[in-house]
Amino acid sequence: MQAFEQRDENDGHDPASGNTMQLIAFLIGEQVYGVEITTVREIRAWNGATPLPNTQEYVRGVINLRGTIVPIFDLRARFGDGITSPTKNHVVVVLSVGEKWVGILVDAVSDILSVSQSDVHGVPEGNNLDSELLNGIVTHDNKMVGLIDLDAIVAGTNTES
Repeated sequence: MQAFEQRDENDGHDPASGNTMQLIAFLIGEQVYGVEITTVREIRAWNGATPLPNTQEYVRGVINLRGTIVPIFDLRARFGDGITSPTKNHVVVVLSVGEKWVGILVDAVSDILSVSQSDVHGVPEGNNLDSELLNGIVTHDNKMVGLIDLDAIVAGTNTES
């Protein structure tokens, strides 16, 4: 699994101000996405999942995580970019979404970012899927980071047929 380190020094944000949020950043291809660190329960190597019948193609199946059944979503497929062909380098980020735990299959975890909430911008119109599944965009170190709307990722499994 790829190591990552927190970058607080010299990022210009004061964590004590209450205006800063920390994100776990991860990669899907060259694209960087992030979720608030408080939602992350575990990061684990991809070891496969048990497929379920009659599910969307982006639902890879479920895993048993210490007695909790956790559905695994292929984030690349969820964004409409095709099914991921996982390797030993791919990871599952297990997240808490309300009362549920879900896992998202990503290429790699890249960093922990501290960003100011005032630096979060709305998602530009144009790509309906992105605007439905993202709840903001922030620039960090000259890279655009899409902020994943976890409720939308999970809600899609119940509303689509």
